[in-house]
Order: sequence, then structure tokens, then C-alpha cells
Amino acid sequence: MNTLLLFLLLAGGLALVYLFIIRPWQLTWGATKDEINQSLPGDDIVNKPHFVATRAVSIQVPPAEVWKWIIQIGSARAGFYSIDLIDNANQPSAREILPEYQKIELDTFIPFTPDQKNGMWVKGFKEDEHILWWDRKGNGTWVWYLRQNKASETRLMTRLQTRYDFSFPWIIYYIFYDFGDILMMSKCLLGIKRRAELNFEISNSLSTIR
Repeated sequence: MNTLLLFLLLAGGLALVYLFIIRPWQLTWGATKDEINQSLPGDDIVNKPHFVATRAVSIQVPPAEVWKWIIQIGSARAGFYSIDLIDNANQPSAREILPEYQKIELDTFIPFTPDQKNGMWVKGFKEDEHILWWDRKGNGTWVWYLRQNKASETRLMTRLQTRYDFSFPWIIYYIFYDFGDILMMSKCLLGIKRRAELNFEISNSLSTIR
């Protein structure tokens, strides 16, 4: 068997493993079957998306506490609580609530890159429940959805929908985006969880002392 044929067989095998095993798992990381099938704001914006990812995490604080961390997200804002070297110019993501980013309005620009040139705009929101971002073109949406499970527990869901541009060089970007997004998104969700729970615990402890 020549080297080229062996390489093609290996590449094909890896592609099949990714498409049928790894991709379905990473597109639904942490989410239940009901959450995956749940309708969320913005679902009707992107026509025939190539990438639909619903992820979720449970956070042991009320929705209003999680909301504070969501609305300040953005590069050169609070960061993304993820891999700061990639999405926040290596500046550490905030570990506290930033008052200057606690006001949200329709059409607010949320920067995704340190140069502030790429990002999404606020399409809609309901305080302490959801915030929807979009690209203004109908090719991409990102919604954050908060549901209260118990008195002090929030189920945080996020759904990304993207329609790919298969032209060169965008196709290269979307290949990396497709399998690399889970690394950023899982770290982001867990980063929000850690910050919200720790901040809530500290606030309650201070209230008790007073």
C-alpha cells in the first residue's frame, strides 16, 4: 500500500470518527435532550445553518447573578472567561462584576477580537432570562438563555448557529471553528460557573458578617 493511499484512508477514517462520534457530542456538550430540542430566541434567523451547537451548565446561584457575568462579556471588556491568549489579547478575563458594562441595549456591539473589528450586535434581550447576539447578516446568532431550576440554581444554556461560507480562505477558518469551538465554549461556561458561584458565596459571607 503506497503512502498516499494510506494517508487518504487514515484521513477518511478520522473524518468519519469526527463527523459521527465527536461532532454530535461536542455540539451538545452538557445539554439534555429536552434542551437540545427547546426553541430559543433567534432560532429562526439563520437559514439552514451548517453549525448548530447547544451547550449547557448548572450554576448554583440565581439567574440574576449569572446575568451580570453574561452582559459584560466581550474582548477588551470582561473577556470571555475562556482562553485569554486567543480571545482577549492575553489579558485575564474579569473575576469581578464591572459596573461600566452592566448596561445593555439593543444594537450594542459585542467585540470578539482585541482589535474590536469583529463581533456581533445585541438583537434582543430579556433581563435575567436571555440575550441574543447576531451578525446583522443572518449568517450567525449566539443566544444565552437562563432558566431557574431551584431557588438558587440556574441552568445556563447557549446556542450558536452559523451558516458557513465555503469560499477560500473562509473555509479554512470554518474548519477550525467547527472542531475548535468546543474548547473555547466549554471553558467559557465553566469560567462563568466558577466566577458566579465564588462571587455569590463571598457576597453571602460578607452579608452574614455584617
